[in-house]
Amino acid sequence: MVVGRFAPSPTGPLHFGSLVAAVASYCDAKNRGGQWLLRIEDVDQTRYVAGASEEIINTLQRYGFVWDGDIVYQSQRSTHYQTALEQLHQRGLAYPCTCSRKEIADSSTLLGIEGAIYPGTCLQHATKPGAATAWRIKTDTQTIAFADQIQGQQQHQMASDIGDFVVKRADGLFSYQLAVVADDALQGVTHVVRGADLLNSTTRQIYLQQLLGYPTPVYAHIPLVLNADGQKLSKQTLATALPDDNVVATLVAALTFLQQRLPDNALSLPLANLWQWAIAHWQLPKVTSD
Repeated sequence: MVVGRFAPSPTGPLHFGSLVAAVASYCDAKNRGGQWLLRIEDVDQTRYVAGASEEIINTLQRYGFVWDGDIVYQSQRSTHYQTALEQLHQRGLAYPCTCSRKEIADSSTLLGIEGAIYPGTCLQHATKPGAATAWRIKTDTQTIAFADQIQGQQQHQMASDIGDFVVKRADGLFSYQLAVVADDALQGVTHVVRGADLLNSTTRQIYLQQLLGYPTPVYAHIPLVLNADGQKLSKQTLATALPDDNVVATLVAALTFLQQRLPDNALSLPLANLWQWAIAHWQLPKVTSD
């Protein structure tokens, strides 16, 4: 059974970039005769916007999405993430860290794909008593590689490209990387179709999957929708919310962005018929990384 998912963060209303990601994951799962799950990724409560979850759900319903099973909220699943962390800790794969970002920047001599590589200070020396404690995953020199269905072959050498990364923050919140890995495994997700902004996170997630004995899904990272300044559409770049009306036209625009074939009368089709066509004619290979 193919199981896909859409996992928005409730930091604001869905925008066109969100819709493109939702359409791609939905069509891909349904075209394969699979299930499509909805997960609200609210693990980072510092970014949570009141009412955003409900608005996201209502928007998806208005645009004709139908998900399988109950909606999962990460904020209600901390026990699952703690269990995974304890497994890693018991096997000597996770360790506490009390270093601040400034201390890491000042002491690191290596740069990875996202800046300074953590030099392993708290692995080699005692943590500072009384300081807020994060938890990090030990990395080694192995290379994690995967074949993305859109972006092609990807790989990172974990120690030099990523370094020991945080799985539980000093404020007590679990990291996105650990939460998403635990949730995908627990929900039986087999295919992950999401935005290319998460491409660099994938090797970390595969690394955690391997450490925890979880299966690795098939990944496809779709091109990002950019604004006129070349920035990813997001709340930070003041992306506008999806319109309440013109649903069919907006959905047609999303399918067009994904380079899917549409009938000549697409704009005049009822919403249900447009979805029926889109799912039946979905072709992931038409989505290119260009």
